[in-house]
Amino acid sequence: MIGLSFAAALTLALLHLYVRLLSPILSVPRSPWLSAAGGAAVAYVFVHVFPDLCAGQETVARTGWAWVGLLDRHVFLIALAGLLVFYALERAALLARGGRDGPRLDPSQGVFRLHLASFALYNFLIGYLLVNRVVPGPLSLTTYAVAMALHMAANDYGLRRHFTDSYRHLGRKVLAGAVLAGWGLGALVQVHEAVLALLFAFLAGGVVMNTMKDELPLDGSGNAPAFGLGAVAYAALLLAV
Repeated sequence: MIGLSFAAALTLALLHLYVRLLSPILSVPRSPWLSAAGGAAVAYVFVHVFPDLCAGQETVARTGWAWVGLLDRHVFLIALAGLLVFYALERAALLARGGRDGPRLDPSQGVFRLHLASFALYNFLIGYLLVNRVVPGPLSLTTYAVAMALHMAANDYGLRRHFTDSYRHLGRKVLAGAVLAGWGLGALVQVHEAVLALLFAFLAGGVVMNTMKDELPLDGSGNAPAFGLGAVAYAALLLAV
């Protein structure tokens, strides 16, 4: 099982390094392939992750941790926090550019470093959860890895849209390394199942936000049919398996 999860981590890392080779396919606004990938990632969250979070909520409630009593819907609040964090990051990049049509950002600007650090932690979490998930097993790993691969391809495109070639030279290497580092920690350290549920919740919120920000831009460039097809097709596959 550890070998299969490492193969998945390596695949995700290589995806960040070489997805740019698909640029002619993905560069057209808004590529139906990216929209379909986004739809599949969101379907994974709604069909697999959110139902698992309900079980995770019960796990967190049973821990008896002192702070748990202060919150009524712990894992869903963490999911909301993940959504808000990446919403704030997207807004920061847009404001720094002066809008979607503004000039791309370079490494000398703080928002680039903030994005790089945040998405490195995001990818680190994705890598960690390749080894430790709420629902273990090879089927769970496969559906998770495929959904994250599709999601990361769309994230890579979004980051290249915001930043100059500095992202290609530095950013993609940092994000690829973060996935492997997360997997490495996951192979060595296993956290409490309640913490695992909270980590998955944060990731779920981030996936929803990072997908929908590209599908619902103000310029209307999202590809609704492709997004819907991707969501329905992957949801059907998840339900079938």
